[in-house]
Amino acid sequence: MVQGQLRGTPDDPSRRSPLIPPLGERDLDQIQAGLRQLAHAHSRMRQLLDAVVSISSALDVDVVLHTIVDTARQLGRARYAALGVLDETGAFVQLIASGFGDGDVRDKGKLPHGAGLLGELIRHPEPLRVDNLAAHPRASGFPEGHPRMSTLLGVPIRVRDTVYGNLYLADKEGDEAFTDEDQEYLVALASAAGVAIENARLVQRLRQATEDFQRRLLPDLASLPGLAFQARYQPFTEAPEVGGDWYDVICLPDKVPCVMVGDVMGHGIEAATVMSRISNMIRVIAYAEGQPPSRVLHRLDALQHHLHDAPMATALVARIEPADSGEGRFLHWCSAGHLPPLLITPDNRARYLTAEAGPPLGVSPELTRPDHRHPLPCGATVLLHTDGLIEERGHSYDDGMRQVADTAARCATAPLEGLCDALLAQRQGTFHDDVALLAVRVPH
Repeated sequence: MVQGQLRGTPDDPSRRSPLIPPLGERDLDQIQAGLRQLAHAHSRMRQLLDAVVSISSALDVDVVLHTIVDTARQLGRARYAALGVLDETGAFVQLIASGFGDGDVRDKGKLPHGAGLLGELIRHPEPLRVDNLAAHPRASGFPEGHPRMSTLLGVPIRVRDTVYGNLYLADKEGDEAFTDEDQEYLVALASAAGVAIENARLVQRLRQATEDFQRRLLPDLASLPGLAFQARYQPFTEAPEVGGDWYDVICLPDKVPCVMVGDVMGHGIEAATVMSRISNMIRVIAYAEGQPPSRVLHRLDALQHHLHDAPMATALVARIEPADSGEGRFLHWCSAGHLPPLLITPDNRARYLTAEAGPPLGVSPELTRPDHRHPLPCGATVLLHTDGLIEERGHSYDDGMRQVADTAARCATAPLEGLCDALLAQRQGTFHDDVALLAVRVPH
């Protein structure tokens, strides 16, 4: 039994595993090369995924297009990249370049005509790879001032049967030819780009329709002698939704202009409906009462509580009254929880007329709100606006008010159109809430 148990033990030469030959230097090099290739593929895939997320998160069409072309150049390790946007007929309507002449070309005279090699991709929307541009039979040369290119990789940007444009890479870094892998990554990027462009254009159309609807709810500015007016409405850019901001100008029976601005809490059809109702009611009350602004807001608040469950809103009502001296005007105003007026004088100064503001509309009809008066010298401008003009993430309202005042001071003597445009431009196209602003200037 002992002999049987010992038979076949690991010491038995018949059961020993064959010896594994040692790895040579060539084997180690192959393993290291494989690991580097795997790491490169992982890094590039991560770069593609990050690019898809970046492209998909943007809703502005121009931002999407510029992000696509810059990302494509980085992903393809190319010196140059371009995105040609096509219309329904297949003609170029826009060309965005990266790496040379960076920018956005829409001038018909500067756009490619699509007759040469670029037209090949339009006529046959399939990936196109050229290793020697100079030798290609369809190449038609380069315009004056255009960098000379030797290689090209182009893919269409499409969703289903709709081709939105073409994405081009030229001259891979290191003077290498574009590979099958480069093409696969660019096709994947173009697929995500097509969906992003489609979504951005849908949002753009929806936003335009929303803006048109909102503007129809706002009144045309009255033309009143002795004063100049300008107004702007800007919807918030995070989502195309109607809101509750408004402005208004009317002439009262005593020939005194009355200006108003307000903001209903929330967004959507409900906020827009409440805004329309409040703006119409306050217009009628101001005209019929002929009373100080505080009385107008008190009557509005009481009626809202009685008729409509008192929705929350802020508002400012002001009369532009003549001065006793005949020079300039007086601003006579009352605020229901609204931002104070901004006074801009011709000596390039701007300051908010901070004074006690009463409670917002909808709190209690029994609460009182004080009236205030301040002189408006000749050449002065008074600006009323909603809080969307000063809202910026990471910054306080005080910061926003200082920025608005600084911009207004620099544009104190500019035409009112330029002042209003500059105030909106300081937000650089990003608004976290709706903006309604109304500027009134007292002529010299």
